[in-house]
Amino acid sequence: MSTRTSAVLAALLLSPSLLAGCGGGGQIGDSGGSADAKKMVLIPGVAAEPFYTSMECGFREAAAAAGYEVDVQAPARFESTLQTPIVTGVLADKPGAVLIAPTDDKAMAGPMKQLKDAGIKVVEVDTKLQDTSVAVSSVSSDNEQGGRLAARTLAELVGGGTGSVLVLNTKAGTSTTDARAKGFEEEVGKYPNLKYVGQQYTDNEPDQAASKVTATLAANPDLIGVFATNLNTGEGAATGLRNAGRTGAVNLVGFDASPKQVEDLRSGVVQALIAQDPATIGRTGVEQAVAAIEGKPVNRDVETDLVALTKADMEANSKYFYKQRC
Repeated sequence: MSTRTSAVLAALLLSPSLLAGCGGGGQIGDSGGSADAKKMVLIPGVAAEPFYTSMECGFREAAAAAGYEVDVQAPARFESTLQTPIVTGVLADKPGAVLIAPTDDKAMAGPMKQLKDAGIKVVEVDTKLQDTSVAVSSVSSDNEQGGRLAARTLAELVGGGTGSVLVLNTKAGTSTTDARAKGFEEEVGKYPNLKYVGQQYTDNEPDQAASKVTATLAANPDLIGVFATNLNTGEGAATGLRNAGRTGAVNLVGFDASPKQVEDLRSGVVQALIAQDPATIGRTGVEQAVAAIEGKPVNRDVETDLVALTKADMEANSKYFYKQRC
């Protein structure tokens, strides 16, 4: 064997991208060059939101324990037009894996497919694409079940009372909140004392959520319950009810457990919260990414816990409270 041949074989054997491509889930032949298998990037749905901050904490903890260099880049708002350039920039760095919460289940398919085609392992966290061929794994709460849990919790809070109930959603095309609204609508139909008046979109802005509540109260003075499908709609709904002087008279069930929402629950502004476990989503996303990089079996869909918090049991379930910093 010639010296040159030996050198070529040695280079091939030492190539991280080729080693990562061996075994199940490998990407040998993918375009875009080799990826840095020991680097991992998290792209949340939006910056400085306690849910995603808590997810980041779990992500950083698990990635560091596995020996990975990490980076976190988030858009200023939950919009595909702001998330797409972040994906493009990450693509140029070619990390081994990207954990991403796509901000639109259709619009983000193209940018995320570019990651896959470059040999980067893509793991969806929290939200997901309609196209299931892009990510190797999707880790999220069972959001339809969360919506059903919200409906049952609201029915328990109302008891024998009658009246209208409203759902506040974020943006059409957000897989998680659409699933929550769907689960709620299906479950609330089982309670004849509750009249479902539909869902309204808030563009994920608290001030819009507040104004939607105000308008609904004017149109439906018998409003007895509101289900807010995420952190921002919950905080906005609480403001709307406070401004209208209907705090407590209208049962507010929120989704997520930000510090502000937890305080609102403690003070009686919110009657219940459906809390997720974002830190576990982040940790599990890392586990799936590492398995994909190493060619080990990967779970295509992973669901994490949800719990209904009320003022009576919130302190016993404080592990579900979200963080503002790691």
